[in-house]
Amino acid sequence: LASKIEQARSRFGLDFNPASNPDFNPISKPGSNTGSKLGRTKAKGNAIQPVQWQTNEYACDIDTDPFVQRLVTYLQASQYKLHKAYRSIAAQARKERLVNSITTAIRRSLNPQDVLQVAVQELGQNLGACRCLIYRTSASVAEAIIEHEYLGADTLSLLGQTWHLKNNPLFAEILQNSEGVCVADTMNDSRVTSSLVLWRQVEKLGIRSWLLEPVLYQGRLLGIIELHYCGDAPHLWHAGEIDLARAIATQIGAALIQAESFANLEELNIQLEALDRTRSNLIAITGHELRTPLSTIQVCLESLATEPDMPVELQQIMLKTALSDSERMRKLVQDFLTLSNLESGRVEWHPESLNLQECIDLSLSRARSRFTMEESPQVKTEIAKNLPLVRADGDWLVEVLSKLIDNSCKFTPVTGKIIVKAKRNRDRMVEVTVSDTGRGIEPNRLEIVFDRFYQEEGALRRTTGGTGLGLAICRQIVNGWGGEIWAESTGKNQGSQFYFTIPVVSNRN
Repeated sequence: LASKIEQARSRFGLDFNPASNPDFNPISKPGSNTGSKLGRTKAKGNAIQPVQWQTNEYACDIDTDPFVQRLVTYLQASQYKLHKAYRSIAAQARKERLVNSITTAIRRSLNPQDVLQVAVQELGQNLGACRCLIYRTSASVAEAIIEHEYLGADTLSLLGQTWHLKNNPLFAEILQNSEGVCVADTMNDSRVTSSLVLWRQVEKLGIRSWLLEPVLYQGRLLGIIELHYCGDAPHLWHAGEIDLARAIATQIGAALIQAESFANLEELNIQLEALDRTRSNLIAITGHELRTPLSTIQVCLESLATEPDMPVELQQIMLKTALSDSERMRKLVQDFLTLSNLESGRVEWHPESLNLQECIDLSLSRARSRFTMEESPQVKTEIAKNLPLVRADGDWLVEVLSKLIDNSCKFTPVTGKIIVKAKRNRDRMVEVTVSDTGRGIEPNRLEIVFDRFYQEEGALRRTTGGTGLGLAICRQIVNGWGGEIWAESTGKNQGSQFYFTIPVVSNRN
């Protein structure tokens, strides 16, 4: 400013003399308003001190008004730049405070619900929105449930309501461009007025200005931030507000991925623990199930080899025992291979139309060949009349029935009873039930009985043989043809019921 004044003095021949004539007006030429303007400039700029001017004979007729105008313009521009800088600094500070607040919430909790609740409150309050929403969604989701909301005064709440996205052109634009959508005035925006569904939504909720910012992570849509301004006048969206919403969306995306990664890590730890238990059970069960028949076979063969004078009847008993235990070992290995093939998908399915009664009769015949009348409980069947044909792989269906009946025979005393039932349910399925009056199952174990190597008595203290793979195999087979399998029991020594479903043959088939 001093240099500007000096240039003006030199150009117009003005002699600056602050000591002379204290009452002299700086520029007071009659007919000129320069003095008043410079006075106002002094008051606004607060940087010009009272000065006195003494003109020489060459400067009496000089009009300095253009100089003052330039000076005023310069001061106004400087003041505008200063205010703009202050606003920018304040907006940046507000943005940093909000981001730091959400970052702190992320560090305090790995629960994404806590982070989203902090974000929606902070963002809504800082931007003065009438309503702020944050909800989880993805590109393939047609609707979302509003779980996190900030509300201003006298604003309708959407908490807990379903937010439809399928027919929302603004959501479609987000999916197409992977960036936010800003609507300054919903009353005059063709994207809103052209959609009847969206227009009704805007009218009902009183949304006048609308901002949607996607929560993205590496191009994957994780959620949406929405800001609503309600009222008679539209809201002019500033770049700082949009940048702030975008910065918060970035932080939320990082928080959601972090929580998802932690959940996946926990799931992996659970799976590793399950694998470790499976390994321990496998060692214990295979050791028991293999060692016992091998020891028996070895004793029988050694006796036959070292006792040539053994009676023929005893030799036959020895041979029968060795053959029985070798068959037991064969079934053990077969169960391992069967479950492995089913779990890895290396099984070829051959679905066909089947008469369920014939499959049940065949499985009962197999059970009678393995258990004598003296060893097995009574088995009855209750098959509904006019039962439709079912569609499944015949061999695998008989395998499921046989394993369930064998399981009931194993844990039911000779004086007990086993009933095989079949009826049609409402879901175009036939429901088969194998119930018994045996040991029963604790209610908290009804789900894990279908796990691999599950042993009701424990691997090393069992009164019945088996690998614990039978029910796991049944579940894989039933799932293979699109059915369900489950168990019910009221507790120990109360018997148990095993259910599974088979699809009915459709008219097209």
